[in-house]
Amino acid sequence: MNPLLADDADWTPVTTGLSGAAVFRSADGTRYAKHVPAEVAEELAGERDRTVWLAAQGVPGPRVLDFRSDGSGACLVTSAVAGVPADQLSAADLRACWGRLAEAVRALHAVPAAECPFHRDLDLMVAVARAVVACDLVNPDFLPVEQQDTPARELLARVEAQLDRRREQEASDTVVCHGDLTLANIVVDPHTRDAAAFVDLGRLGLADRHADLALVLASARETWPDERQAERQDAAFAERYGTAPDPERLRFYLHLDPLTWG
Repeated sequence: MNPLLADDADWTPVTTGLSGAAVFRSADGTRYAKHVPAEVAEELAGERDRTVWLAAQGVPGPRVLDFRSDGSGACLVTSAVAGVPADQLSAADLRACWGRLAEAVRALHAVPAAECPFHRDLDLMVAVARAVVACDLVNPDFLPVEQQDTPARELLARVEAQLDRRREQEASDTVVCHGDLTLANIVVDPHTRDAAAFVDLGRLGLADRHADLALVLASARETWPDERQAERQDAAFAERYGTAPDPERLRFYLHLDPLTWG
C-alpha cells in the first residue's frame, strides 16, 4: 500500500500517466487519487490549487478531498464525477450532446480572466516544448500523422517561426483555458446530455482560447465517422460556442501541444 493512500479504503490502480503519475480509484468508486514522484510534486500541488479555484467559480468539476506529500512524492485525492468521459461516447451520443458541450466550453472561457491567478500562456508552453524537445522526449504517437516522421527539432522550429504573430493574437483573445481539453477530460451526464464536469485540471490557466478549441475539435475527430461529418460538427460547435475559430490558430496549437508532453 502506498503510504500516501493509507486509509480505510481499498484502492485499485487505474492508469499510469504522464510524468510518472499513477491514478487509483477507491473501492466504492467515489474518489480518485493521483500519486506522483517527488520531482513533480509541485505540479500536483498546482493541480490541487487549480481544481479548488475553478470550483469556486461555479464551473463543474471534481472536489479536492485531500492532499498529502512526503519525501516519496505527493498524492491528490478528489471526488469522482458521475457520468461518462466524452471520448467514450458513440458518434450518435456525442452528436446528441455536442451543442451542450460547446456551451459548457463557452461558459468556462467566460470566467473572468482578470480573476484567474494561473497562467498557461504561449511563452510558458513554448519553454516547456523546448525542454521536451531538447531531452528528445517527444512521443511521436501524440503527433499528427503527417508529422510523425519529422524530427521534433524541425517541428519546434516551425512553431517558433510563428511566435510573434501568435503572441499578438493571444494578447487580444486570452481566456481561462482548461489546458488539456480533449474529450477524455470532459465528463458527460448520459441522462441529461449536459457536460457534467471538466477533469484533470493541471494545465488550467490563461491562454488563447484556440489552445482549448484545437484539442476538443481534434479529439472529436476520432469519434466522427468521416471528415465530412467532422466538418459539419465543427460548424455546429462554433454556432453553439458563439465564435468561429481561426483555422490557422487551431492548426498552430494542435502542432504545439504534442511537443509539450514529455
